[in-house]
Amino acid sequence: MGDAPRQPVVEQEVRFEPDEPPPRPLAAGLAVQYGALSLASMVVTVLIVVRSAGLDDDYLSWAVFAALCVSGLTTMLQTTRRRRLGSGHLLLMGPSAAYIAVSITALNEGGPALLATMVMLSCLPLFRIARQLTNLRRLITPTVSSTIIMLIPVTLAPVIFDLFAQTTPGIPPAAAPLEAGVTLAVMMILTLRMRGIARVWAPVAGVVCGCVVGLAFGTYDVQRVLDADWIGLPRFSAWPGLDFPALARNILLLPSFTFLALVGAIETVGDAIAIQRVSWRRPRVPDYKLVQGAVATDGVGNLLSGLLGTLPNTTYATSVAIAEITGVAARRVGVYVGLLFLVVAFFPKVVSLLLAIPNAVAGAFTLALAAILFTLGIRLVVGSGLDYRKSAIVGISFWVGVGFQNGWIFSELLVGRLELMLGNGMTAGGIVAIILSLILEPPGYRKRLSLDLDTAAIGAVDQFVVRLADTRGWGETAKAPLRAACEEVILSLKGEDDPFADDPEFRLQRRNRMRVSARVGRELAELEFVAASSFGNLEDEIAALGEPDSSSVDAETSLRLLRHYASTVRHQKFRKADIVTITVKRRD
Repeated sequence: MGDAPRQPVVEQEVRFEPDEPPPRPLAAGLAVQYGALSLASMVVTVLIVVRSAGLDDDYLSWAVFAALCVSGLTTMLQTTRRRRLGSGHLLLMGPSAAYIAVSITALNEGGPALLATMVMLSCLPLFRIARQLTNLRRLITPTVSSTIIMLIPVTLAPVIFDLFAQTTPGIPPAAAPLEAGVTLAVMMILTLRMRGIARVWAPVAGVVCGCVVGLAFGTYDVQRVLDADWIGLPRFSAWPGLDFPALARNILLLPSFTFLALVGAIETVGDAIAIQRVSWRRPRVPDYKLVQGAVATDGVGNLLSGLLGTLPNTTYATSVAIAEITGVAARRVGVYVGLLFLVVAFFPKVVSLLLAIPNAVAGAFTLALAAILFTLGIRLVVGSGLDYRKSAIVGISFWVGVGFQNGWIFSELLVGRLELMLGNGMTAGGIVAIILSLILEPPGYRKRLSLDLDTAAIGAVDQFVVRLADTRGWGETAKAPLRAACEEVILSLKGEDDPFADDPEFRLQRRNRMRVSARVGRELAELEFVAASSFGNLEDEIAALGEPDSSSVDAETSLRLLRHYASTVRHQKFRKADIVTITVKRRD
């Protein structure tokens, strides 16, 4: 039997990949676009929390200033790659809207100092998750992450439609529909019909055209812009500091911040996976080392936010939608966006210029991005292999999230802290997705084997899988592909050089160890190989078979054999650990 026919690789419309820096003037222009589309939501999120808590303008000015500074620093860190920090992709950072409710509670209970202390401590679970993501891979799965991405638009829906519903006395009723319609029309026409630079500027063009309509109707708040100072700094006396005695008195609030940190980590995992999928012309398998770096940077953001006394920081999922619309994913643009956030922090007039955007325009823009995020979530879950188990997990979790978000499920029971936790559809749906993943996913591996990753491992693993296959009645003909596939995986893992080989910690703990876990059924065998990190990704290399840049004849032959014997091959690369999962169907 020959190799299965190789599916053609469909390239995506990406103008600048992460490693391709656009010309500096274009990068600066794109940074203004990215920043302009994020600054308003960043500032408004802080404004909502501070105003709802009834605090004065001094703290508001400080909180906005601190949020912009932290967002700028973490965006540059997230976009680049610094040891264990950063996603290496154009992923923007900013204040997290998921924390709005608990942040208001913290301000009401203990003031800005209590909020700062809670936010600072919320960085600890994020660092832990980043370090232990390898062990949490069965909890934070692509299915869970995709479900949460699909629920982001659900949580945004009340905000979007509230923006459409808000009207100004004396303004014609047709103003909001025309502003929203023009914004959406311009964005969609340029995105779907145009190419090149016109497509890149589609979001900004839509917002600008909507604001022009707003000027004609008088809904664009020009006076706000005129009254703002050009350059200014907040009063440093407004910095709240930390308050651990208040933390002790309000310790019951800490679990809410901790759980939201977990939810934020799951969202960041989804964002980091999604941005990798839309950033390259030739689709690549997600690099989980970069996902770990993204989550760790979330932790840095919360640490800085707590120390400076502002809202928690997180990745913005809209970065994925914007990157897909514009086709620009260059790291240089991300660095410029971070610098822009830092500069804007010192220019109140620029912030007011963004806050003056009419509500209907902001709602239309958010609606377009929410629609793209929803379809992206669907693509991610389908791309991970949608079977009846995953369909049940996604379907039930999504609708439970919708129900809790709209108060349709057990609304009379959701009071106090429980309301803060489950009143958010993303939180409720995420919890259900995690629980269902643990219940409905196939049972854990039944047999495990730990051994050194060397030539002798081939024989040991061979005996291991033969013994398991015998218990399930696999004949010699059926066992042959299973044994051969295991051999090819071991050879592929053993034969690679590791980019972390110069790391002293890596050399100390690496003894070329490998753990093999197996579940062999009557018709299907699934094996998981966990080994020290190697260079390259088997999935990507298998997909590239036959390409002119294939590495060597021997390596290509080994990969062809693996593709022939195994039904599926999944390779997850974490820092200092590789996890290869293969399935082999019984062939008698």
